[in-house]
Amino acid sequence: MPLLPAPFPVPAERPASAPLAGRRLRAPLTRLLAAAGLLAAIAPALAQTASPDTPPAATAASPITRSALDGVLFYQLFVSELELRDGNAALAYQVMMEAARRSHDEALYRRAVDIALGAQAGEQAAAALKQWRQALPQSRQAAEIETQMLIALGRQAEARRSLEAFLALTPEPAQPAALASLPRLVLGGDSPQPTARMLEETLAPWRQRTGTAASALNATATAWLIAGDRGRSLSFVTQAIQRDAADPAAALLAVELMRDQPAAEALVRAHLASPAPTATVRSAYVRRLSTAQRYGEALTESRRLTRDTPDDPAAWLLQGALELEGGDPRATRDALQRYLQLSDARAAAQAAPPQPSDDDGDDDATADPAGQNARQGPDQERTQAYLMLAQASEQLRDYAAAQQWLERLADQDTVTVLTRRASLLMRQGRLAEARALLQRLPQSSAEEQRARVLTEAQLLREARQWKTAHELLAEANRRFSDDAELLYEQALLAEKLARHDEMESLLRRVMALKPDQQHAFNALGYSLAERNLRLPEARDLIARALEMAPGDPYITDSLGWVEFRLGRRDEAARLLGEAYRQRPDTEIGAHLGEVLWALGRQDEARRIWRESLDRDADNEVLQETLRRLRVKP
Repeated sequence: MPLLPAPFPVPAERPASAPLAGRRLRAPLTRLLAAAGLLAAIAPALAQTASPDTPPAATAASPITRSALDGVLFYQLFVSELELRDGNAALAYQVMMEAARRSHDEALYRRAVDIALGAQAGEQAAAALKQWRQALPQSRQAAEIETQMLIALGRQAEARRSLEAFLALTPEPAQPAALASLPRLVLGGDSPQPTARMLEETLAPWRQRTGTAASALNATATAWLIAGDRGRSLSFVTQAIQRDAADPAAALLAVELMRDQPAAEALVRAHLASPAPTATVRSAYVRRLSTAQRYGEALTESRRLTRDTPDDPAAWLLQGALELEGGDPRATRDALQRYLQLSDARAAAQAAPPQPSDDDGDDDATADPAGQNARQGPDQERTQAYLMLAQASEQLRDYAAAQQWLERLADQDTVTVLTRRASLLMRQGRLAEARALLQRLPQSSAEEQRARVLTEAQLLREARQWKTAHELLAEANRRFSDDAELLYEQALLAEKLARHDEMESLLRRVMALKPDQQHAFNALGYSLAERNLRLPEARDLIARALEMAPGDPYITDSLGWVEFRLGRRDEAARLLGEAYRQRPDTEIGAHLGEVLWALGRQDEARRIWRESLDRDADNEVLQETLRRLRVKP
């Protein structure tokens, strides 16, 4: 009577090693053993069995180990693998299970499980695991695999018993690592929340034990994070940080939760204020602040990072990007050159050839060090550094230096590199050459054509060729109808040309096409505030934009500016000060300085204006503000 239901669910034409699909368990299956491969695997075991004719001298070097592989077991393994190779997974499974029961060999039980998994027979795999667990109750491997299997089959209650057995069989020194690995179980089935709940309940006693509390708390928090319950995840991260603020795993979870759980930031700061904060957590925090456009705070933390880890190239690269975003090209240049020095030193150390031995007389000092040729093409990080150095040099009007940095990318024709080259040509007054260079951008698809138009329009805008840029975008909007981004860009250029009715019409069209496009609401509100028109409506538009993008410094700047126009100077100063701390932008500085000036805080206003002039002395908004107020900072 066959052990498995017939027919065994595996098509003859499909390799038995195919992974399970759909709602079945996904698990890798070891390659099938061909007959020759099986013999090769068995041969060493057979060879260990000493022959009566073996001379004593030949066996004296090592003790004789008698193999458990007798003739019957050999035959069973051979038949099982041959049947599997021929597509008869049912018989292969049945024979392998019989061999496992006869020998009590853990590897054979595992092989039987793999055969069932390869045949997409989850229930048969579970049956093999159950027999494995009964035959070898102290097998930690069996308990672990059975846990994964039952979760994949949606049987969380049974999986809990297997998981408890797995943890009980885990040696004490290995328990924290085992606990840390458990959240992956949430990914193993189609019911993440029940699995996370099962893990929470199972790990309750482990969260109370001194040696495993941290790992169990973090595992529970991670499980709920994967399952999508970020609030519940935060509650366990909070417990972990309260228990030990220096716990880097908990702090990293808190950084991830900052995206939509504001309370998580206090936990990150608690870690960074602890006696032993980790650079990894600070780096992750800097990136999270940058994502939230809190560039001022991100830059402050980045400077602390390079202070604490002065020999880490990645920290300097991050700081360079933030310095550039903050409008300080000199600091950008210094940080990125430090990155290149450290990066080169690290690469040289890793590529250093081994020291020759005493008997090696070939000491060719001119030989190329191992790996040096491979580093001739800059990797992604170095490309990023070169592009930022070129941009910083442009801002410093050091066009020769900018050209030298771009020459290091001469073999690259990416959109970013071409755009940077075009920008350099434009700044040197070679606008026609810059536009011609942009014609080399990919244009084989509609999306690529659209991207090229946006890039060229931005270049023309920077060159203050507003009419030409407007015509380019108007023509593009005739080709790409109802493209919200193209319409938005045309609206901004219409505003530059004082075509305010056209600007408002285009922006309202964008709002209709994309009601969640906060920039359109903000742009119209700011334009009305700037022209001192319909101020209550302007405030409502900007407030809606800020609801869509809480904390955005540019939108906060707009709200502060409309409050100033409405005569609420103290509130305007608060909002603009908040925006400037997050993003020390030149135009935000111009607005903040004017509000402070109106409040009689003239020394503060001059300081803000001086900082803004250092970033961008040619900024139109700043220059107009200083002329109108007749101020020389």
